[in-house]
Amino acid sequence: MAKKEPGKVERIAADLRAMIDRGVYPPGGQLPSVSELQAAESIASQTARDVYRLLEKEGVIFTRQGKGSFVSPFLGKITRDGSGRYQKPARSEGGARGAFEAELNRLGLVYRPTPTEIDRARPPKLVAEAFKLHHSAKALYRRRVMHASRDAEGESFAVQIATSWFPGDIAFGTVLEQQDTGPGGSKSRLADLGHAQKLIEEKIEVRMPSAGEAASLGIPADRPVYELTHQASTAQGRVVEIAVHVMPVTTWRFSYSWELSDS
Repeated sequence: MAKKEPGKVERIAADLRAMIDRGVYPPGGQLPSVSELQAAESIASQTARDVYRLLEKEGVIFTRQGKGSFVSPFLGKITRDGSGRYQKPARSEGGARGAFEAELNRLGLVYRPTPTEIDRARPPKLVAEAFKLHHSAKALYRRRVMHASRDAEGESFAVQIATSWFPGDIAFGTVLEQQDTGPGGSKSRLADLGHAQKLIEEKIEVRMPSAGEAASLGIPADRPVYELTHQASTAQGRVVEIAVHVMPVTTWRFSYSWELSDS
């Protein structure tokens, strides 16, 4: 069977990808406008918009209303070191306020702090059951849309939504209810309170974002996201934190390593 030739949209998108790979359009750089692309390729304006729509869905570019289309600043993806990021030296390295900031620093990216939404509320059923709470009991949550950039002066971009839950009897009235939890973040403060985390379990699923999640992350509603559920327990087996991270699949990759026993 003869190989199907790519259509105009796919061909032009491939040409633009190649130019991005060669550095003609660097990370964060602006692309030609829709009208400029239309004229250069002798195509309809809708075809030009479809080209950019395809590249945006793939995470290669992003569009700002009224400003144009730009190359994604994170073309190489952000690598999340699942096996090492929560070790105490790693999460507090350089005075970082937690694993996320420390990880970005090691990757040569810049963490851009954003306000944390902090409140007491009845948690989702999964969280309540893990904390062994009565159905009407409240827990503490901390929610942030986390931003990063390539340098201190560049535009920052939302790269994940993180919502962390903590049992009220541990967290209420502590530094966990403050914006700045200090070096090492919430895990270090839990340890200070006598609830050091010993076991971490994570589950990852791929799904489509809600309308609110897509808006917060600045991504198309048809771009998939990872939903990573992180559960942390003490040496005594008590669950003291559950965090849900929502992350665009085009921005992140996961890395894990561990040693095997001889048996």
